[in-house]
Amino acid sequence: MKPRRKFVFVCNGKDCKKNDAKSFTEVIKNTIKEDDFRGNFKLVKSKCMDCCKSGPVAVIGHELIKKGDKDKLLLLLRSNLHK
Repeated sequence: MKPRRKFVFVCNGKDCKKNDAKSFTEVIKNTIKEDDFRGNFKLVKSKCMDCCKSGPVAVIGHELIKKGDKDKLLLLLRSNLHK
């Protein structure tokens, strides 16, 4: 049986949008399409996550990615790849 995809939730709230959530969403979208991650993750745009001062934010598993931190994004994607 094929393993289930993990969800990557990205905030689309007003404050995150002001802090360029659109480009962070594109980074996530492009990253999960790369060979290593393809088919293992699904991007889900969410409403406000109440982390407005830390935006843009995303959640993978139980981990929060603040301020559009691309390094933490890659770290969490890799660590959740085979869970």
